Amino acid sequence: MNRIGFIVSSLLVALALLSSMLFVVDQRQFGVVYALGQIKEVITEPGLHLKLPPPFQTVSYIDKRLLTLDSVDTESMLTAEKQRVVVDWYVRWRIADPSQYIRNVGLDEAAGANQLNRVVRNAFQEEINRRTVRELLSARREQLMSDVKREVIEVVKGAKPWGIDVIDVRITRADYQDTITESVYRRMEAERKRVANELRSTGAAEGEKIRADADRQREITIANAYRDAQKIKGEGDAQAAALYGEAFGRDPQFAQFYRSLEAYRASFSKKSDVLVVDPSGSEFFKAFRGSASPQPSAPAKK
Repeated sequence: MNRIGFIVSSLLVALALLSSMLFVVDQRQFGVVYALGQIKEVITEPGLHLKLPPPFQTVSYIDKRLLTLDSVDTESMLTAEKQRVVVDWYVRWRIADPSQYIRNVGLDEAAGANQLNRVVRNAFQEEINRRTVRELLSARREQLMSDVKREVIEVVKGAKPWGIDVIDVRITRADYQDTITESVYRRMEAERKRVANELRSTGAAEGEKIRADADRQREITIANAYRDAQKIKGEGDAQAAALYGEAFGRDPQFAQFYRSLEAYRASFSKKSDVLVVDPSGSEFFKAFRGSASPQPSAPAKK
């Protein structure tokens, strides 16, 4: 039993020792082997590899893929005409030499991102200080990004190379600072309100002018119509009076009878009208008495 236990324990120790000596490098990573804290080997090919067990050798991994660094700083920058703008950007970069990267930058990707962020921001600040807002927003933006990329590459490839490749630098947004933007919006709003008020005033004045002209035309039209109506009415009354005079002149008795009937009609226009008179002694009801009946007139002699 002791022999079997010893064999089993030995196998377990051997498996543990073997597992500590074997490691797998993914195709998306670099494998960095350290020997007593110093870089022993950088493995670039994926697969199963062998090393000495800890603490003699250890392994760490660094991403070899294309990485993206987005700007997180919202601090404004000054242009050539002293305008404050906020620029958002991103950088595409990758670790090309893990040994140089670890020695001069850091042990992981975050260390490189932090230092690269500082370098890119300084490069943008320097280039934007030389340009106006119009140049920043125009087609010369491509030249700005090229100049920033050149300056960043000069830093990372300098006396102490970082061991990284900067693939691209791009601006995603360029805008005024929030306080300036708000001021511009308020100024635009005030200008639009001024124009709107001016248009309303002009429209109100034109409306008053049109209404005044319409009222004047209305009064003129009504006056002309009243004048023409009165003229026509006068002519009609004159013709009617002439016709009545001619007709009544032919038979005065019938004319008196007709006028009495008109007077009766005007006096008793409603059923509720009451007139208290003496029919026997009143001339008003003479037409109702038989003696006042109109006699037919003699035919006129030819």
